[in-house]
Formats: sequence, structure tokens, C-alpha cells
Amino acid sequence: MEFMTMSDGARLATWTDPGPQDAPAVILVHGGPGLWDYLSPVAEMLAGRATVHRYDQRRCGRSTSPTGESDGSGASPGDLTMERFVEDIDELRHAFGHDRVVVIGHSFGATLALAYAGTHPGRVTALGYVDGVGIGDWRTPYRAERARRLAPWAERFAELDGRERTTAEEVEWRRLSWATDYADPQAGYDLAAAMAASSHAINHQANRALVSFDDMDQITWATAVRCPITFIHGMADPRPVGPVVALAAHARAPRKRVVSDAGHLPWVEQPERVREILAEIVATASHHD
Repeated sequence: MEFMTMSDGARLATWTDPGPQDAPAVILVHGGPGLWDYLSPVAEMLAGRATVHRYDQRRCGRSTSPTGESDGSGASPGDLTMERFVEDIDELRHAFGHDRVVVIGHSFGATLALAYAGTHPGRVTALGYVDGVGIGDWRTPYRAERARRLAPWAERFAELDGRERTTAEEVEWRRLSWATDYADPQAGYDLAAAMAASSHAINHQANRALVSFDDMDQITWATAVRCPITFIHGMADPRPVGPVVALAAHARAPRKRVVSDAGHLPWVEQPERVREILAEIVATASHHD
């Protein structure tokens, strides 16, 4: 792990997995917002094909604010904006020593990666948009499907939700919250255990502040991107694929890749299929002018 200091003083925790000489450089962008990097399994899938960089977004995980805090304490910090998060990626790109990079984002990170590629189109050779939410009303069907999957634990989840929790209760609440992201929620409860047990706090303030973008923002970014965009979506993600397809229609060179029998984290449930798609993205980058 290495800390990179941003122009405003925030220190971002980063990790680098070196690849072959002259291989493309990839920056992985985690979701949340308000979580920490959990994409090391994705980085491992790119081993031997690329130099892969990961990081904790500011005020999340091990990263800090401009004044050194590691959370979102205070009223509406001014650095919790999409614009600032986009510039963090660009400053990291420069610090890592790359003129151009592949950017692959997951969930909220997919939107952030799209925003970066749309803001700095000349610096991105390929873009991976993994299980983002797209445009239009995705929340209504998502909430209904999430409630259906959560039904076996609904009473216990209601007991834990919206109140102060002990450390053990926080882990349980996270496991219940995240189990619904998998094709099989019963298996998902176990699959979510490791991440749920993380000592990092969820930055709920960042979560609230960074969902300020709207459909027109996303359409504007998508139309500005000059490189190929690969839209990847687990077909068992409770977030529906339709809004992602709608967003893809605004891209110049969309490539749509669905992953059957996989939910919101498709690399967990269908690793070989996702490995193939990642290899395709990197190969696309090496041929993109």
C-alpha cells in the first residue's frame, strides 16, 4: 500500500500490481459510494495482462480528507463531489506515471469511471462499466426485488436497520444488506461475510453526497467518451439491466456483455466469464488509437 497526496491535501491509499512491460495500465474504481476498495479479485484476474492500480476513495477506507480525517464528519464537506472524485482519478493517473489508462468501475464506481472518461476523454483507452445503474427509474424495480430477496430475514433486518449497532450487529446488518446482491441470497449471506467483517466504517455521508448526478449528467458523459465502453451486467443483479441498456444507447462504441447466473458482483459467482470479458477490455485498449 502506498499513500498518494492529492492537490488539496487528501491522502489516498493505493495498491499497484505490476504487469508486463508495455502492458496497458488499468485503474479500478470501487463502488459505494462510501465503501473501500474490494476489487483485489478483479485485479488478480488481470494479472499478466496489465499493470493494475486500485485505491480507496477519499474519506473512505484508509484514505483521508484534505485535513486528515478518514470519515465524513462535519456538515457537507466540500470535497465530496463527483468533480473532486473525477480529479482524484486524474491526479492518480499522473502520479502513477501514465499518459492514458483503462478505467474499470463497479456499481457507483461505474458511474464515476464514466464521469472520468467523459471529462477527460483523451486519457482513457477503454472503459469497463460493471453493474452500474444506468438511466431511468431503476430504483422502483430494485427496491421490490431487494425486498423479495430479503424476505427470509426481513424481521431481523428491521430490528438492526436505522439504529446504533454493536460491532457484531453491524457485521450482521452488512451481511443481510449485501446478501441480496447475489443470484442466490442464501449463498450470498456467506459470500458477503468477509467484506462485512471489515473494520472500515461505511461513510454514509459520502453515500448521500455523491448520488447527486442525474440522467442528463450520465448521458453527457457517455456521449463525450471517445473510447469503447464495455457494459457488463450480472443478469441476476437486483438492479435491472434495462436502464443500463438505455445508457449504452448514448455511447459511441458500446459493447454489451451480460453474465448469466450472476448478481451485482459477477466476478464472484462467474469468475471465468468475467475473466474473459476483462481480457477483452484490455485487448480493446491495446488496439484503440
